[in-house]
Amino acid sequence: MKKLLVAFIMLFAAACAHAQDKALLDKARSEGRAAFYANITAVEPIIKAFTADTGVKAEYTRISTTKFVATAITEFEAGKFMADVVQGPLPILELLKAKGMLAPYRSPAAAGYPQWTKKDDHIQLFGIEYVALIYNKELVKKADVPKRYEDLTHPKWKDKIVMPNPANHATTIGWLIGLKEHVFKSEAEWMKFVKGLAANKPMFVASLGPTPAPIESGEKWIGISMPKYIITKAPAPLDWARVTQPLLGTPRAIAVTSKAPHPNAAKVFIDYWLSKKAMGMLAKDVGEYVLAPGVFPPIDGMNKAKVIAIRELSDDETKKWGGEFKKIFDVK
Repeated sequence: MKKLLVAFIMLFAAACAHAQDKALLDKARSEGRAAFYANITAVEPIIKAFTADTGVKAEYTRISTTKFVATAITEFEAGKFMADVVQGPLPILELLKAKGMLAPYRSPAAAGYPQWTKKDDHIQLFGIEYVALIYNKELVKKADVPKRYEDLTHPKWKDKIVMPNPANHATTIGWLIGLKEHVFKSEAEWMKFVKGLAANKPMFVASLGPTPAPIESGEKWIGISMPKYIITKAPAPLDWARVTQPLLGTPRAIAVTSKAPHPNAAKVFIDYWLSKKAMGMLAKDVGEYVLAPGVFPPIDGMNKAKVIAIRELSDDETKKWGGEFKKIFDVK
């Protein structure tokens, strides 16, 4: 009898949830569309699939990370902020929340996500913008592939490394500090690594985006870059160093805006975005590291990697450490 009662309760709850989902979808369809502001790239397949599966049109506007906050706040204060959903690095969404620009929404699609991904009632984490040592597998012998971050300081890598400028690229500055806080046992060991890396005279580029090109061409053999380029740059001869230490990255988040012109469509969009189908597309097609349980990018060994979300540095910390790295790396 008890088992029958439990089964009935579960069936009733499922029926109620289905009715709620249908009611929300009907409202979203009556609104017609959902406007999505994001800094993430190559998500057009998800946008197209969302429209096909829900009957709600999604409109995607990409805003670069460096311009995101200023653009969003300026539009919001002028009463012209048309986004229903915003996606970006966690610190950006936290700034928008502080300005009253986000609305509370707990998506049922996030029920299976790790508890730490549910920052609060407003913000949901869905991925980590992870960084790794990426190398040209046609040039680097298997025996020479770094097994630890410290291996990148070996003199054999001199003039063969590419990385974003550590004096002014905030993500790289944060990554280096993340190594200090999560990987190295002492500040002395960490500083030895930083100085050893600098001694190998890396080539500096403006951001992570340009890092794979010189590795692919053979101009450089290895770099501080992103594993997703193994997917997006295929068939380029790129691979990642399976170091014994964790990979680090900045958490990605998503939220509904407080003055969403289409609030129901916004909720439906977030539910879809957090679904295993959409996260699977993001992992498979773009190589992103997502937080949906059991979903991994099709990069050999990545399902066994430990990936840690690091904190974002304050502006003062970024400025301070950027100045220190400018001296250490002798950035001109």
